[in-house]
Amino acid sequence: MAQNKDLTHNRLADEKFHTDFAKGIAYGDYLSLGELLSAQNLRSTAHDEMLFVVIHQCSELWMKLMIHELTAAVSLLQDDQLRPAFKMTARVSQIQDQLTQSWGILATMTPTDYLSFRDTLGAASGFQSFQYRTLEFMMGNKDRKFLALHRDRPEWHDALEAVLNAPSLYDETILLLGRKGFAIDASERDRDWSEPRDANDSVRAAWVEVYRNPEKYWDLYEWAEELIDLEDAFQTWRFRHRTTVERVIGFKRGTGGTTGVGYLKRALEIRFFPELWEARTEL
Repeated sequence: MAQNKDLTHNRLADEKFHTDFAKGIAYGDYLSLGELLSAQNLRSTAHDEMLFVVIHQCSELWMKLMIHELTAAVSLLQDDQLRPAFKMTARVSQIQDQLTQSWGILATMTPTDYLSFRDTLGAASGFQSFQYRTLEFMMGNKDRKFLALHRDRPEWHDALEAVLNAPSLYDETILLLGRKGFAIDASERDRDWSEPRDANDSVRAAWVEVYRNPEKYWDLYEWAEELIDLEDAFQTWRFRHRTTVERVIGFKRGTGGTTGVGYLKRALEIRFFPELWEARTEL
């Protein structure tokens, strides 16, 4: 009898705890779940449109976190603080793994499933993602023509233009190599950051030196591997994107007007950190 009384008391205590907790900020309010869970504005009655919308909304949230982490990493590099930046880039690589896995979920949608609502997308396309383009620019793949996609949204256009005109994560890394005493060409230390760059001999030579003397340059050595992890994860995400698109729509043109799979294949040829890959051949 006493045991039953104790159980009843504990249950009432638990209920009181939850009731009292409601007087403070609640879980749903903290996460703005009302707005978040009502943001799936479907434009058809097709069952798989919910899947399509949720996957892409989740991807945008993950990209927001990636931008947050890379922005902090760039700031640390500017202050010559490499070690705290390791965690941030490692986190971004893990996020990329999550995004890669999400393509497997989307691939459960057959071509017939997708065609049941594709017409409702109009010209909407992931190609137009402001956050994805921000990530590309932050990683070093600069191309001014993509600003035009956002001219109707000044807040996005201006933010993206600021990223275009600022040194990328790799630009900041090259500047750091110069501050660490490596003979980096002046053209790499003072240039138009909005322009794409080609591989540079002096930067490649610096990385070869780092890899040949890891004990002397341990932080740079570890940072180089963090960057390789980051690009490897990014390329895996791109590759899985390409194969998923080909699986669902074949070689049709993308809704945003791109060549679809052809565009995605060309993206796989882009290197963010070319000298880091080239250095491996010289070791």
